[in-house]
Amino acid sequence: MLAVLDRHGVPLSGAHAVVIGRSNIVGKPVSILLQQRNATVTMCHSKTRNLAELCRSADVIVAAAGSPRMVKADWIRPGAAVMDVGVTEVDGKLVGDVDFDAAIGRAGLITPSRRGIGPMTITMLLRNTLTACPLRHPTPRAEGGTSGPARHTAPESRA
Repeated sequence: MLAVLDRHGVPLSGAHAVVIGRSNIVGKPVSILLQQRNATVTMCHSKTRNLAELCRSADVIVAAAGSPRMVKADWIRPGAAVMDVGVTEVDGKLVGDVDFDAAIGRAGLITPSRRGIGPMTITMLLRNTLTACPLRHPTPRAEGGTSGPARHTAPESRA
């Protein structure tokens, strides 16, 4: 999610971020990551009083409550960045926590609930795996250093 915000030049330092959802998988970790980037974070959930008002003051909204179309367009401050992490099935169709069709004209940046943050998460996991592999399994170099992942070759055949 931070990669999306970075890619689109969304400034986080000093920004007000509202995270809707308090799960250990999304809400809490995202709030910590945003705080590490010097954002002021307001943690909310589906029972938060004045949730719409809190969202209207946000520069960044992260919707991860699991409540379909909970965030309405009039909750979004014009130009705000909206990250829709929620996915719920409604009438046989997957929808997010944000009323995407209504919000698309109001948000400065908005991710779709499908083909948005989920694929980006997988991409970042793969990137981190490829970065970590040579650190975990270094190969010796001629001058004593390490470089790249271990290379395995098939044994020579003896004819």
